[in-house]
Amino acid sequence: MEALIVEGGARLNGEVTVSGAKNAVLPILAATLLTDEECVIENVPDLRDVRTMLSLLEELGVEWSWQKNVVRIRASEIKNPVAPYDLVKTMRASVLVLGPLVAREGYAEVSMPGGCAIGERPIDLHIKGLRKLGVEVELRHGYVVAKVDRLRGGMYVFDKVTVTGTENVLMAAVLAEGETILENVAQEPEVWDLIAVLKKMGAKIEKLDGNILRVSGVDRLRGFKHKVMPDRIEAATFLIAGAMAGDEVVVRGAEPEHMVAVLSKLESCGVRIERVEGGLKVFGCDVIKAVDMETFPYPGFPTDVQAQYMAMMSIADGTSVITENIFERRFMHVAELRRMGADITVDGKRAVVRGVEKLIGAPVMASDLRASSSLVLAALVAEGTSKVSRIYHLDRGYERFDEKLRMLGAKIRRVRE
Repeated sequence: MEALIVEGGARLNGEVTVSGAKNAVLPILAATLLTDEECVIENVPDLRDVRTMLSLLEELGVEWSWQKNVVRIRASEIKNPVAPYDLVKTMRASVLVLGPLVAREGYAEVSMPGGCAIGERPIDLHIKGLRKLGVEVELRHGYVVAKVDRLRGGMYVFDKVTVTGTENVLMAAVLAEGETILENVAQEPEVWDLIAVLKKMGAKIEKLDGNILRVSGVDRLRGFKHKVMPDRIEAATFLIAGAMAGDEVVVRGAEPEHMVAVLSKLESCGVRIERVEGGLKVFGCDVIKAVDMETFPYPGFPTDVQAQYMAMMSIADGTSVITENIFERRFMHVAELRRMGADITVDGKRAVVRGVEKLIGAPVMASDLRASSSLVLAALVAEGTSKVSRIYHLDRGYERFDEKLRMLGAKIRRVRE
């Protein structure tokens, strides 16, 4: 395994460009199963999760090539509509092939998903939605087995907002006979990036008042060419890094419209951020104010930025309360931040963070994707040297994260343990 060695205290300056969004490209890759024509996807980030999804699609019979950041992919035929445990266990987003497979083939076997250990993320909402479209679903030996003679439109209200659930049921509905109404759908920009792709393929999707989508099913879909949206979570991570350890950092590709909650919260903390051509500029903050924060579904503050925000609050002036409303085990980075001198107390879904004057470098271990980036951010401002282990979590969702930080002036290097 690999680790990152970070020498704290270096100031960040310069420009960094965010990569394509992980949470957008994965459902888009799954959507290629809906057509037998070639699809061209641009701005694809080189991430472990992307390679896992491509390996899964290849297992299903899909052919693909990858040159620079462009993937050409074609599912001329589905040779085996089974998503095996060995691939699905490493990445929860693998479940996104369920909807497209059953829509195109009328049959799918998908292993129950895995991924980060940040809490239970059941797929019961996916299954309920597919059943509303006429799909017979059963759980068999750890696999979701779905079959249908002909998908038929229906009405389904999601019990709670779910991004992958919305995407999965939507990708099935576009090929269903008749009209489908989906209520309480997720509103994340990544969902709308997928919808843009589906419309390019010929799907008929209309947004109604509220969080409602109307889908008029079509008989077949065509290929597409699409550029994946920038990763708003990566952009937020670099903005927080700039606030904590920077002088002036320009984050190219940051879309302010996708980050309203994050930008508002950072400004409340005293962080100065300016719009520049093609992105945002953040100025290092000598005194960061402690400000409470709660995570909510979009357009609220994203759970995927909670750990990074906590790292910033650990050196803020005052005490803040961070409330995690999405996942029940997303405070596992707290113990590691404490090893660096952070003063954090957890009570259920609330963490009380008392800002300290300085953090101290220490060996720490990443427990999940976003926790790994928060530990790196803490290490950037810590006194002394830190070692962040198990960074395979980091590589699942950040493209060349350490390399980009080095370009900004961070003293960070990758080593084999």
